[in-house]
Amino acid sequence: MIHFRKLLAAIVLLPGLFACTERTSPEEDSSDFVVLTDVIPDAILEIRYFGTYNFVGERIDGYRQPTALLTRQAADSLKAVSDEVMRQGYRLKIYDAYRPQCAVDDFSRWAANISDTLMKPYFYPDVDKSQLFERGYIMAKSGHTRGSTLDLTLVDMTSGKELDMGGTFDWFGEESHADFSGDPETMQYTENGPLTASQFHNRMILRKAMVRHGFKPLAEEWWHFTLSEEPFPDTYFTFPVEELRKNRKKRN
Repeated sequence: MIHFRKLLAAIVLLPGLFACTERTSPEEDSSDFVVLTDVIPDAILEIRYFGTYNFVGERIDGYRQPTALLTRQAADSLKAVSDEVMRQGYRLKIYDAYRPQCAVDDFSRWAANISDTLMKPYFYPDVDKSQLFERGYIMAKSGHTRGSTLDLTLVDMTSGKELDMGGTFDWFGEESHADFSGDPETMQYTENGPLTASQFHNRMILRKAMVRHGFKPLAEEWWHFTLSEEPFPDTYFTFPVEELRKNRKKRN
């Protein structure tokens, strides 16, 4: 005869056993992400990895639509940035936001193929492709994959043109460093530096607004910022870049 207490315990556990089959792995779950333009309708999108004008020269794996996704917390903080710079006459232009792990893997495969230098004249003319891993331009993991990092610039609302930052997005070189021609901590320009005073000042407009609203900059890239209190510091997500489905199931 089956002991009554053991039978009761087995019955109680059964629902949990069936529920496990519907779980979504943390890396696949997009339920804590938002479409950036739903939060900031005035943001301009130029999602470089959806197109072919990037350092690889073709669309990158995982970019199914030219949209930008961020964690809710990062998007809310970026909305405060947008509100501030719009009062100054600027709009945000987004080059990249959340980046799935398969895209990072795509970058790694491309970097390992030394013979593919199609876009070298446009993005890394002074760097030998064999040094991209060694010099940290390509890595196996990216903060973008955690969902609270983005690449962006500013657009003048009067002219409709990007501010002159003295260098292009994804340029592999010292010209992209935050301290190129000035001190980003004091925001003081170095007289007669390679950048003009206006170009350095434009970089600082973006940096100041981002830091004020909770983002930390990357020393090597003037366009790259990560939310300081990112909600998923250890999770590298895998879902693709595309419009998010409504009524998504929350992670169990």
